[in-house]
Amino acid sequence: MEEQDVVTALAALAQPVRLRVFRALVVAGAGGLTPSAMSEALAVAPTSLSFHLKELTHARLVTQVRDGRNLIYRAAFGEMNALMGYLTENCCQGEDCAVSSASCAC
Repeated sequence: MEEQDVVTALAALAQPVRLRVFRALVVAGAGGLTPSAMSEALAVAPTSLSFHLKELTHARLVTQVRDGRNLIYRAAFGEMNALMGYLTENCCQGEDCAVSSASCAC
């Protein structure tokens, strides 16, 4: 993952509603969620949700597919894992950690 991609992803997540949306999509897993389901579950107005989904999609943290008349949004787990990998790449000053890099507490 390139540094600019990391900055874009972190900037997208540095907003409370977008962070809640992304976390809801992570919880939903591969099935994803429709905008109406997210709007209801997160108590976010549809127009506001649309804006936040666009930002997360632009940051490549979220994907969108059409399923008939519905749009399904899913967390981009590959991008999420790449972001986590970038952030923990030099964990423990390059030495093997006693814990996994996802929970490194060096």
